Amino acid sequence: MLIIQNNHILEILGQVDPSPFFISSLIPYLVFLYFAQKSETIPKISLWGFRLTLLFVFMTIVLAICALQFYDAELTNIDYLHGTAEAFLTLSDALVLWGFVQLLNDKQVNNS
Repeated sequence: MLIIQNNHILEILGQVDPSPFFISSLIPYLVFLYFAQKSETIPKISLWGFRLTLLFVFMTIVLAICALQFYDAELTNIDYLHGTAEAFLTLSDALVLWGFVQLLNDKQVNNS
């Protein structure tokens, strides 16, 4: 009985349009960016990585539209388009990490 109920729940959830959730999730991220820019503790390189995350989101939307228009498929099914979108996420994550690693290294040097 539990398996039947779970399948029914998954069917209902599969019919929900995720677009409103996606758009509404940008609001807290933009608030985060606003306060992060005012922060003196977040490294500038990391701040650029956080900003580039928005570029990743934008490129994902653009490339998803391209996948639908040119291949009649979802972005995840077109490897080179999906890889291109993920490259923007990798770049932004690398900058966030680089900035915080530098911050930790600077703190270790100052404490020595």
